[in-house]
Amino acid sequence: MQGFIINLNKVKDEDLIVTIISKNSLDTLYRFYGARHGVINLGFKIDYEKEGSAKSSIERLKDVIHIGFKWINDYEKLRLWQNFLGLFYKHLKDAYEIDDFYFDLIENASKNWNKQNPKRVAIESYVKLLEHEGRLHTEMECFLCHEEIEGDISLIRAFLPTHKDCTHTLPISQDALVELYKSKSSLFLNDKEVDRMWYILLEGL
Repeated sequence: MQGFIINLNKVKDEDLIVTIISKNSLDTLYRFYGARHGVINLGFKIDYEKEGSAKSSIERLKDVIHIGFKWINDYEKLRLWQNFLGLFYKHLKDAYEIDDFYFDLIENASKNWNKQNPKRVAIESYVKLLEHEGRLHTEMECFLCHEEIEGDISLIRAFLPTHKDCTHTLPISQDALVELYKSKSSLFLNDKEVDRMWYILLEGL
């Protein structure tokens, strides 16, 4: 089966607890350290097998094959990717079960990561996630004062809309934001607005 590594925890003797998101499951597996094992890292896409253990409730990760990205050797793109993927662990770690939406979202993002600014790919993906989970606030009403927002908008965590005077943060064009929500395209956001939304995204999904 295939999946993306969204979390790694080192345990005794360099062994690892690995969390992987696959098509329809979130697997937490134990990986023994050994010279014969290839290097794995946060954000990697892998093909893998699971093996049960009589000594532990955690299944063992085995037969790992790294499925590389075309951009894997671009340090900056990889760093942004790892920051993005790490958010999914915090968001999904307590989920009892997940559907294939999350795997497909990450898969599509990985294919577009080097075709445009990766931050734009992440923002467009996050809007799709918010919509899928029913958390996308398309009505321009301030989350803090509950008054209608006219003109530019400031966003807080989960892309909740506020007046720029309520949060004193960098405003974003309302027209560009409406287009993003409608078409899932960041085309009309300028780079400064994209950077602002990226930092909001890093606060958590």
